[in-house]
Amino acid sequence: MRYAQLVLGPAGCGKSTYCSAMVKHGVDSKRTIEVVNLDPAAEYFDYEPLVDIRDLIHLDDAMEDEELQFGPNGGLIFCIETLLENADWLEEKLGDVDDDYILFDCPGQIELYTHLTVIRNLVELLHRWNFRLAAVFLVDSQFMVDGAKFLSGTMAALSVMVNLELPHVNILSKMDLLSKSAKNQMDRFLEPDPHSLLADMEQTHSKWHEKHKKLSEAIGRLIEDFSLVRFYPLNLQDDESVADILVTIDNIIQYGEDSDVKAKDIDEPDPDDED
Repeated sequence: MRYAQLVLGPAGCGKSTYCSAMVKHGVDSKRTIEVVNLDPAAEYFDYEPLVDIRDLIHLDDAMEDEELQFGPNGGLIFCIETLLENADWLEEKLGDVDDDYILFDCPGQIELYTHLTVIRNLVELLHRWNFRLAAVFLVDSQFMVDGAKFLSGTMAALSVMVNLELPHVNILSKMDLLSKSAKNQMDRFLEPDPHSLLADMEQTHSKWHEKHKKLSEAIGRLIEDFSLVRFYPLNLQDDESVADILVTIDNIIQYGEDSDVKAKDIDEPDPDDED
């Protein structure tokens, strides 16, 4: 079995920084964690990628082609589709090693995850290659500081969960950048109470909320009734926070369970030998 995280989220939410932190944590804990860069527009990151989509196609190639004439969004989609059309290239670059643990650092184009099928097609491909996957959806905690924005981020997470149909972890990134008062406020959002969030929205006295109050209440009930979305805080300056997130994801994809069984089989004496 091979293991992987699909690291998703809107532009600027900290996906590449997350991957770099996980690689560093792996080194510190004597564990190999590799990263595959799937962003054809990436300019800089701290990790050395195992595979880099830019070796196959760069966003500039799609945008500068006189026949294609793609803009940034269309070019990104074209690049991911080109990757899928060259699946043999990706499979060869990934190799075939048991107990691989790979982070797929995805582009920051939210529609790739919310309603288009290209990333879902990638998921199906990785499943065929014996990968056990979890989706890791990052949202910038600085964006989620009031009820209305939190509901918006929650609905985006729900859309990704429905589209990809994968075990899913939602992360509030950049917690280290929040002020003390914002951190205290954020605590309410880790176990969201829709009634509290809607009360916050009512205090804003916005015309939009007055007009669409019933819609907001329906969204709040959806979150509460199905308990589908939970967010985990991540402070990359805190090694314990990074370790907690990794353990949570490891448990979801059952990483290490096979090795635990093997170790137990070796260490425990056979009861028949004691007679």
